[in-house]
Amino acid sequence: MGDSTNATSSPNLRPCDVVRTPVHAFFVVVYSLLFLVGLLLNGFIMKFFCCRSAAASSSLMVYLKNLTAADFLLCLSLPLRIAHYASSSPIVQELYCSFGASALYLNMYASIIFMGYIAANRYLKIVHPSGTHVLQTVRTAHIISMVTWVFLLAASITYTILFFITKKP
Repeated sequence: MGDSTNATSSPNLRPCDVVRTPVHAFFVVVYSLLFLVGLLLNGFIMKFFCCRSAAASSSLMVYLKNLTAADFLLCLSLPLRIAHYASSSPIVQELYCSFGASALYLNMYASIIFMGYIAANRYLKIVHPSGTHVLQTVRTAHIISMVTWVFLLAASITYTILFFITKKP
């Protein structure tokens, strides 16, 4: 198939082919630290949001709760990425390529989108300080959040289905 240390040496490499490089050990260490710190901090924030305020009092809180959930799920998808870099097992690679990569990108994009919603919400709060704009209501924030999750989940599920359909035996 070509040189296994250089991904550009063979045009036949697929995105999930294992290409071992010396930097993989560095990735394992960095992702492990990110997993531990992220799990600890996101777990604390989730406990704070769930125990402290049962109902969302503003659209900002709805977006913050969704951002926290996306970040927490992103942290939970990191062990598959760590295993992908640490192991050369075909089962681990298959599991990462089918579920791990899509889960990682789903939650990363969800985090980015919810940060954008928070920024837009703050902008609307400056432009409409009375809070009368329809996009500043809690109900609209819930609807926007649900539509975002459904859209991102649909894209992720489509990727996973296409991965299995196009997979060569």
